[in-house]
This record gives sequence, structure tokens and C-alpha cells, in this order.
Amino acid sequence: MNGISRRGLLKTGAAAGVLGLTGMPLRAQSRGGKLTAGLGGANTTDSWDGRTHSDIFMIAAAHGTVFDCLTEVAADGSLKGELAESWEASADAKTWTFNLRQGVTFHNGKPFGADDVIASLNMHLGEESKSAAKPIVEAITEMTKVTDHQIQFTLANGNADFPYLMSDYHILMFPAGQIDEAIANGIGTGLYQVVSFDPGVRFVGRRYEDHYKGDSAGFFDEVEFIAINDNTARMNALMTGQVDTINRIDFKTEALLKANPALRIQEVTGNQHYSFPMLTNTAPFNDVNVRRALKYGINRQEMVDKILLGHGQVGNDTPIGPANQYFAADMEPLTYDPDQAKYYLQQAGLDSIDIDLSASNAAFEGAVDAAQLFQATASAAGININVVQEPADGYWSNVWLKKPFCACYWSGRATEDWMFSTSYEAGVPWNDSQWDEDDSARFQELLISARAELDSDKRREQYGEMQQILRDDGGVLIPMFANYVQAVNNRIASPDTIGNLWQMDNARMAERWSVA
Repeated sequence: MNGISRRGLLKTGAAAGVLGLTGMPLRAQSRGGKLTAGLGGANTTDSWDGRTHSDIFMIAAAHGTVFDCLTEVAADGSLKGELAESWEASADAKTWTFNLRQGVTFHNGKPFGADDVIASLNMHLGEESKSAAKPIVEAITEMTKVTDHQIQFTLANGNADFPYLMSDYHILMFPAGQIDEAIANGIGTGLYQVVSFDPGVRFVGRRYEDHYKGDSAGFFDEVEFIAINDNTARMNALMTGQVDTINRIDFKTEALLKANPALRIQEVTGNQHYSFPMLTNTAPFNDVNVRRALKYGINRQEMVDKILLGHGQVGNDTPIGPANQYFAADMEPLTYDPDQAKYYLQQAGLDSIDIDLSASNAAFEGAVDAAQLFQATASAAGININVVQEPADGYWSNVWLKKPFCACYWSGRATEDWMFSTSYEAGVPWNDSQWDEDDSARFQELLISARAELDSDKRREQYGEMQQILRDDGGVLIPMFANYVQAVNNRIASPDTIGNLWQMDNARMAERWSVA
């Protein structure tokens, strides 16, 4: 991880003076004009409730445009203050004190302060909460308002990554006492104020005057995000000038974009991974030998070559990727081996097995093709995969977390604990394999231990063992890490360094880009 070290995070969150609030060197950028983005990942059920956000359209519209978090991951991977100016921790990293930015107002004029932080975090709690940030907030045992602009958090266990977690795109800051109104109308403290919002169709925002980020960010007068879930339509919209930028280009037609002198392609290597999660509490995936058979039945290199067309690298069934500090790059990779797959089927007492695999290109571009490749390679081992093509609209609400075996994608996270605690900790809402103590008590034990470990060498050892456990026994197949590849019209300027945490410059293109 580049930028501020975790040990440094224990002391301060102040950004270096030569950096703007975006984490990029300050330089002259054009003020004014409009950014129009054509984005996939939109749904008719979208809203301004950050607890429900799961794909790039709402992540960019909310976390990157209308709302703010306490902290922000800059394009270079370092952590910056957003609504928090600085922070410090106790020696055991269990108590954190955040100093909040003063003079900030919500779009309805309400001043921002400690009460808003407490109310916003409490939104994620409760037995009925389905928020992916619930495990982050549940780890806080006490929130104390010290002053209107200082708040102290006490954690159940030490967590050296806690300030990073406060940048999670679900943990948006809402006005206390007005949260329902803020969700209904999109009232945040972000650089852009909502002009109009049609869920699953379009969002328009106008720059909020006298914003606390001043001249260091938010250069457009207006931004418009158009929902274009169909990949071909998204490419055509960019080629014909209807939009200035798009996410997730179609690799098969990449040459057309490269041949257009008005366009440029941005490609960054991050932790985005394409996966096939299986519910380990559901037969036959509750049998580790069936899971191991599937691991050897997939040709990972073929998927990188044919689905990503080289824009990525082979995955090893662990979500910790090349941009993570403790990525186990030297761990022996799983390879395609039908004989080994047959062996594990036999260990499960089976000669062959029939499995449904739900897929849609809503999961990731090429997901249906990837599922069919998997179908072809697994058949040699007696694994008969029936590919079920699911509708794109509603995929995340009707298929993911509900069907026993499906296609999925994850952006990855900036820290190992953030990734593991979001999707592999027992009982968390987005644990899409239902991995828990019954699958690996050792993994869950290491998760708690590594979170509080401040010695980097010991942490590396613990996270390495966790990655190995997932490679060998885990319930998520991760055949490939995919680069973020997006395209921009040359009339739009962007910084030299593009963020690799989320798509579209950490979903902050409205904040960081400008008219050329």
C-alpha cells in the first residue's frame, strides 16, 4: 500500500501540505463545463440510502459526488481526511479520536458536526440491518461526542485499519434528525447538490457553492450520470459523443476506441476480481471436496486470455490482490487439473455431479461467456454445469446471495481486514459464500487476531495463512483479477494518477476531473 503507513495512521491523518484534499498535487484546472458519464451498474431500485449501494452508478453518484465520508482513499492509495481533518489512536488501537472539519454545511444549510456522525453510523446497526458496513460499525462499542467537532470511538478490539474503514462508500454522512428527508432527496455535504434523480435512469448534480474543498476539487459546474447497463450501448454513446466517459469497456471492441483520436483509454491495476461464490451452507457446496473439485475444474489462464483479453491476471481463490500490502504473491497457484478434480469428486463419494451456475453480464462483462468456459473445462472431470442466464435488472437483489452458485465481481478493498471483514467474516451481510466457523474456525480466529496486530511482519504471516486457507478450502472461486479499463473523451482532463480502489478513479471522477 502506497502513501501513509498504517503505523503512521495511528498518529495523524493530516495530509501533506503539497497535496490537495483529493490527494493529488495541486495544479491549474479549468473551472466550469459539464461532465456526462455513461455508467453501468444502475438499477430501478437505486436510492440515496448508502446502506444499499453495491455498484458503480450509485457509488459514484453518492460517495463520489453528493455525499462525503469521514476519510477518503486518494488516487495514490494514501488516506486523506474528508469530513475528518485528523485522527489519533491509543497504543492498542482500540480508542480513536477524530477531529471533524469545521464550517461544513449540508446542502439544506444544516451545519455538520459530531451528532451527524453518530446518527449516520447508527443507521447501520440493528438486527434487521442488511448494510454491508454493519460489521464495521458493530465493532464500535461506544461513540462519545467530546465536542461538536470531536468524537471518540471505542472499539471491541484494536484495529490498525479503522481510519480506512471510515472511507467505506456505505458510511455516508447524513444530517441527524433529517435522515429520511436526506435519503428521499439526496442531501449530503458533497461537492454536488442533487438537481434531479430518476432511479436506474439518470442523475444530475450542480456544484454546491462555497464548498469546503474550495478550489482543490469539483471543477465542473454540472455533472450528469446516465444509466447505460448494456455494454454495446455504452460504447456507442461514447463513440457518438453522447457521453464523455464510460466504465467497463468491451475488450472485444477496444480497437475501435483506440482508433478514435478523440478518445483515450484508462487502465489501472487494482484488486478488482471476478468470482463464482457458492453457498457453503447448501448442498453440495457444504462438502469441501466438492469445492476442491471445482477449484481444479476451472482453467484460470484461459479465462484471463479469453474473457479479459490479457487485461488482468490469474486469481488464486483469495480476494487479496496485487494492490494489497500483504498480497501472497509467492503462494503456489491452483492450476487446471481434471484428474485432480475427479479425485476430489471421488473423495466426496461421487463419480459425477450436476450443478446450476447463475450468470449475467450484470455481474461482470463476459460473465456468461466465463460461465460457459467453466462449463466446458469442468465437464472433463465429470462436473456437469448448467449455465442459467439471469436477467441483468435485479441481478444483485434476486440472484446474488440467493442462488447457491452464481457469478459476481468485487472491487476489492484497500486493506486486507476491510476485504475479509466485508465478505468473509462469519455472519456479515455480504458474506456471499456463507463462510463461517464451521468451514474454518482457524480463519475466523486469524481474522480477529490480525486486525489488532500492529507488527507488520506478524500481520503478513497471519494474512498469508488466511489466503492459503481460502485457496485450499474456501467457497469462492476467484479465477481472475481484472484491471479497471474505462474510456474518456479528450475534452475531459484527468490527473496523471488514477485511483484503483473502485472504478472511475475511485468513483470520484466528478470530483477530480475537469474540462480540458
